Amino acid sequence: MSATSERSGAAEAATRTLILHGRKVVGGYAEGEALVTRDTISGWGGVNAREGRIIETRHELRGQSFAGKVLVFRGAKGSSGWSVVFHTARLAGTAPLAMVFNEMTTKVALGAVVTRVPAVTDLDRDPLEIIETGDWVRVDGDAGTVEVVKKERG
Repeated sequence: MSATSERSGAAEAATRTLILHGRKVVGGYAEGEALVTRDTISGWGGVNAREGRIIETRHELRGQSFAGKVLVFRGAKGSSGWSVVFHTARLAGTAPLAMVFNEMTTKVALGAVVTRVPAVTDLDRDPLEIIETGDWVRVDGDAGTVEVVKKERG
C-alpha cells in the first residue's frame, strides 16, 4: 500500500457520517457547511437580511453570516418578522442553503417557506447535540433526512 493510499484510508476512517430522520417542512435538497447555534433567532431586529448576518446584540453568533450555510438552530423568537426578513434574504441572495431546527412554530415555518430552502424539524436525535459548526450537512427536505459528515477536529 502506498503512503497516499494509507493517508486517504486514514482520512476516511476519521470521517464519521450520521443520518438523522425527521419531518419535512420544505422540500428540496441542499448541502453545505453547518452554522450552529443553541440560541433562538429573532426575525425582527435580530437579522440583517441584506447581508445574511445575525445582528442581535446578545446572540452567540452576532456578526456571523448564515448566507450559503446550513443553518442549524433551536427556533424562532419574537414577532412574525421572520417571513419578511427571510424573504428579503432570499431575494438578496443571502439566505441560508437549508434550515434544520428543533422548535416548530408558525414563525419559523413561514420563514422557511418564504425562504424556499429545504427545511427539516422533529428529528429523531437533537441536531444541536450532533451537528457542530463546520460539519458538512446534506438536507433532503422531501425525505426528512439530515446527513452529517463530521468535520475532523484536531
